[in-house]
Amino acid sequence: MTQDADNQAVPINDRAAGAAGNPPSSVTATLMAEDISRARDRLAVEKARGQGSRPAGWGAIRLLWLLIGPGVLVFLGENDAPSMLSYAATGSTFGIGFFLPFIVITFMAAWIVQEMTSRLGAVTHRGHAELIFDRFGPFWGFFSMADLFLGNFLTLVTEFIGIRAGLGYFGVPPAIAVAGAIILILAVTMTRRYWTWERILLALALFNGLFVPVALMTHPHWGAIGRAFLTWQPLPGGINNNNLLLMLADIGATVTPWMLFFQQGATTDKGMQPRDVIWGRLDTTLGMVLATVFGLAVVIATVPLYTHGISAANFRGAQFAQALQPFVGRIGSSLFALGLVQAGLLAAISISTSSAYAFGEVLKQAHSLNRSIKEAWPFYLALLGSAITAGIIVLIPDAPLEFIVLIVNVIAVLAMPPALLFLLLLVNDREVMGEHVNGIWLNAAGITVTVLLIVCGIGYGVTSVFPHLLG
Repeated sequence: MTQDADNQAVPINDRAAGAAGNPPSSVTATLMAEDISRARDRLAVEKARGQGSRPAGWGAIRLLWLLIGPGVLVFLGENDAPSMLSYAATGSTFGIGFFLPFIVITFMAAWIVQEMTSRLGAVTHRGHAELIFDRFGPFWGFFSMADLFLGNFLTLVTEFIGIRAGLGYFGVPPAIAVAGAIILILAVTMTRRYWTWERILLALALFNGLFVPVALMTHPHWGAIGRAFLTWQPLPGGINNNNLLLMLADIGATVTPWMLFFQQGATTDKGMQPRDVIWGRLDTTLGMVLATVFGLAVVIATVPLYTHGISAANFRGAQFAQALQPFVGRIGSSLFALGLVQAGLLAAISISTSSAYAFGEVLKQAHSLNRSIKEAWPFYLALLGSAITAGIIVLIPDAPLEFIVLIVNVIAVLAMPPALLFLLLLVNDREVMGEHVNGIWLNAAGITVTVLLIVCGIGYGVTSVFPHLLG
């Protein structure tokens, strides 16, 4: 039997199953449209691969084009509205001396984490939540889910705050801004095809680069930027509670739990195989490089506020765009505001999808963007329900939005060590990873990142309770 257009199951007989490399059975196997859609994507990959596993020239470029997606999306998705606002606060408060190299280091740490996640998805073909439940049991599975859902939901609220603020710069009423964002999320999600969804999001992700021309419009001092990297300058004011909060916010702008669940779920949904591990690594590297450049651009773009002594301590959303207008003009400030809108939209789609992947894995329900709403309604309900609820909260009068924006990245940092511990255990499990287990250098790097995040979290907690310790 052939597959119809409505994502219905297709029975295949034992001979077909055997031809596909599966053991025959006494019962009829079932082939879902999800499998057929993924098989079509894999066929395109194998055609691009040609006769060898390492094509060169245009073949390699085409293969990379077919396999990129999860890594680029996870990094540019993490360059979200609160992250860009954290970078804007960094540039306007401290300039470039300490934080430019610091931000680069945080992205390098994120690469270590996401490379392991991509490899785990390609080798196991299973989602992150599913593996935690299977390997560590229900208690730790539900613990990780609670960790994820709380952080994801608070972050989703901040994405809608960013969308509302960015469109507010152009006079769009909050209700229309939020409703428009939800309609766009709905439209993108309803493609019923992972490949289409991924390509739409990649096109949207490129607009994260809007911050680059804004930075160039400020006529940055390239010599000072170079010195910032060559002679890493001390943190102005030293280590105190406020500075530590900003450092944690910048770390939380690059390393968060949702990224693990999203990239592993997307890698699985894309149908990547163990032989694609190297391409997943390239995809992750490309995402890291783009996100680093765009994040640094926000810091550089807001340096004029620092050099002119403009206090931006209490700035929110579009206020940064308004404050930059004397330095970059109406076009530059409009690009900055549009960048916030893009950052919020892409992240809202990515984060709600990561929650839906985990939700489907936990309930043992269909959780693929290749499935129809009828087949995977819990997955789509979790995805759209979380986005709609977060959007509604943003419209509630007197909701504590400022507090949520301030604390969301810090919560992400505090929630990250348990997620990293699970990840390290999984990528070192030979029963799970086979020959693709972590090597000694990746283990050293992963453990170092985990320890640093724990120290940062403890440091923030101690200085919050005993602020006099740091003056």
